[in-house]
Formats: sequence, C-alpha cells, structure tokens
Amino acid sequence: MESQLLTVSTGGRDSVVDLTDQAGQFVRGRGDGLLHVFVPHATAGVAILETGAGSDEDLLAALADLLPADDRWRHRHGSRGHGRSHVMPALVAPYATVPVLSGRLALGTWQSLCLVDLNVDNPVREVRLSFLAG
Repeated sequence: MESQLLTVSTGGRDSVVDLTDQAGQFVRGRGDGLLHVFVPHATAGVAILETGAGSDEDLLAALADLLPADDRWRHRHGSRGHGRSHVMPALVAPYATVPVLSGRLALGTWQSLCLVDLNVDNPVREVRLSFLAG
C-alpha cells in the first residue's frame, strides 16, 4: 500500500475543502485499485458531494442546524460549541474509499471528494491518502 499525508488549511472556520484534484494526482498512473481517504482527527470528516453549485454551503448549513455552535454540548473545551465538532464524525465519517480505474478516480460526473471541518480551533488538518492496488 502506498500512502501520502496532505496538510490542508481550513482557515479556522466551518469548511468544505475540495480534495479531488490532489487525490487525482496521487492516484495518477497507479492502475486499478482503491483510494482510501482518512482524516486522523476527532473533529473532521470526509464527504463525497457536488461542490461549487451550493451543495457545499448547503452541507454546512445542514450541519449548523443539526449541530449548533452553542452551549448545549458536554464536551466544552475550546471555542463556544466545540463539542459539536466531536459529534460531527458520527454524521460525516472520517474516511471514504473511492475506486480507481486505470489511474483515475472513478467518481461520478458531479462528485467531489471533500474534507469537512467544523472545528474553528484547528485551522490546519492532515488528510491521509492511501492507495491499495487491485
């Protein structure tokens, strides 16, 4: 298995960061297999969704409705509402696996591979890309 660690800046705000191009570069020329994307953080996730047409903002709005940044959370260190960031990975898993065919991501036409982060206290994230040849 081959692996690479990306460093991603989220800017210290609720974010959806498109990783598709970086993931595509990582698998280019590797043949058939699986790309596994994992964020080794307790407060971030990986989603496959359409970006650039409002879906990324819609996801953040839906998560804000489901997980408000207020004082209801028992996990209370950090900024107001930080506990929601620890619940989010139960809704947006910290991993995704994508088929790779002939060295290209086998995503649908409008699908993008994205980091989802609600933790405003951590503006820099790591994302591990791992390729398992078929």
